[in-house]
Amino acid sequence: MGYLNLFTFPNEDMEFDFIIKIKRTCYDSFYPFKILSRHGFERIDFEPITILYGGNGSGKSTALNVIAEKTGINRDSIYNKSNFYSDYVKMCDMQLEEEIPENSRIITSDDVFDYMLNIRCLNEGIDQKRENLFGEYLDAKYSHFQMKSIADYEQLKKVNLARSKTQSRFVRNKLMDNVREYSNGESAFLYFTQKISENGLYILDEPENSLSPKRQMELMEFIEDSARFSGCQFIISTHSPFLLAMQGAKIYDLDENPVDVKRWTELENVRTYYEFFKRYKNEF
Repeated sequence: MGYLNLFTFPNEDMEFDFIIKIKRTCYDSFYPFKILSRHGFERIDFEPITILYGGNGSGKSTALNVIAEKTGINRDSIYNKSNFYSDYVKMCDMQLEEEIPENSRIITSDDVFDYMLNIRCLNEGIDQKRENLFGEYLDAKYSHFQMKSIADYEQLKKVNLARSKTQSRFVRNKLMDNVREYSNGESAFLYFTQKISENGLYILDEPENSLSPKRQMELMEFIEDSARFSGCQFIISTHSPFLLAMQGAKIYDLDENPVDVKRWTELENVRTYYEFFKRYKNEF
C-alpha cells in the first residue's frame, strides 16, 4: 500500500539558476538549497517503508520536512523555515499513487518530548491543586459558618459537602485523577501507537530517540504490521539498526555521493555495531 509514489528535489543546476535569478547578496544561507544537491540527492522512489539513513548534517530531517511541507500533512511542532523555504518547496515535485489521507502526519522528536513534558506538567498542576483542596476541606469542615444571605449559598454547599464526606472523597469529587506516568521509553512508544492509525502516510524523524533497544524492536514490529496490514506508508529517518532491519524497507544512504540505495547490512552504522559485538563475542 502506498500513497506517495515518487518525490523529486531540485538539482544543482536548478538551484544555481534560482540563486542567480534572485540576485540577493545579503543572505549568508539559502537553506534548504545546497543541502541535498551536494550529494546528488534528487529523487526518492517510495515503498511502503522507505528509510533515509545518514550522519548528522546529511540532510535527513531537511528532506523529511520538505516532503511534509509539500504534501501538506499534519504536524504538531513548529520548525525553522528560511526566507527561501517556500521557493525550494515549489521547485520540488511529487507523484501520488493514491490521495493522501487526512490523518497523515509527520512525527518528530520534539513532538514526543513535548508529549512527555505535558503529562509531567499536568500532573504537577493536579498535585498542587490537590494540596490546596486539602486545606479547603479543613477550613470548610471546621469553620463556624452562618449563612446570612443568598450570596453565601455556594459556601454553604461547600461546608455541607465537607462535613458529609471524608477528606479523600471531598478531593476526588473536585479533582481529576493524575494521568498515569510511564517511563520515557514507554511514553514515547505509547505516543506513536496513539498517533499512527490505519490508512495514512506517516513521516517519522528519528523515532528511536528515547526508546530502549527492546522498545525499538517493538516499534519496528508495529511499523511493519501497520504497513502490511493497516494500509500505512512510512518515510523514516533513523540510525537504529533495529529499524534499519525492517522487512521490505528501501534504504537511501545519504552519506554516499551520489546518494545510493543499500541493504541495511551494508550501512556503516550497522557495520560498526557488528564489528563491535564480533570483537567481544567470547564474552557473551
